[in-house]
Amino acid sequence: MLTGAARIWLDSALTEAAARTPAWETHFVTAGRHCDPTHADSARTLLLRTAAADPATLTRLYHHGAAAERRAVLLALPSLVPGPEAVPLVEDALRTHDTTLIAAALGPYAATHLTPHTWRHALLKCLFTGVPVTAVAGLAERSAGDTELARMLADHAAELTAASRPLPADLSRVLALTTAAVTAPVEES
Repeated sequence: MLTGAARIWLDSALTEAAARTPAWETHFVTAGRHCDPTHADSARTLLLRTAAADPATLTRLYHHGAAAERRAVLLALPSLVPGPEAVPLVEDALRTHDTTLIAAALGPYAATHLTPHTWRHALLKCLFTGVPVTAVAGLAERSAGDTELARMLADHAAELTAASRPLPADLSRVLALTTAAVTAPVEES
């Protein structure tokens, strides 16, 4: 919960965002300086929503922003972009090695808009980089019955085992999810 000067700053910044003055984008960038770092993501996503940032604005802010601004853009996508126009931003974040960006990229927007191929590779990247799969929105739904994902996970496990490397803790959990729909008993009427 913001208090004192941070609350006053955010109220003023939100007024600017609602009026869509040029200053709101500056406030988006400087939110980390005015709000406690634990509240900066929330402040930035609130500014984006209040300004009703369109895909072009989100893309500009993402590409010109530092990791914190990029993360906020990714977190705001589900409420601002109903279609697949922002998928390139998610794909860009998935190409990084910044685990905070990877986790933010795999929120509800990715669950809805990433192709199965891209989503599977993103999930493998989580396992490889140590991003907890709890950060992956729609994990159970997208994994259920996905035999290609099951094959990829089994191959990944075999490679790690052959190299005498430990298996990621989440690997068995995700592998179990891939068979959940396939092995569920059929109920008789």
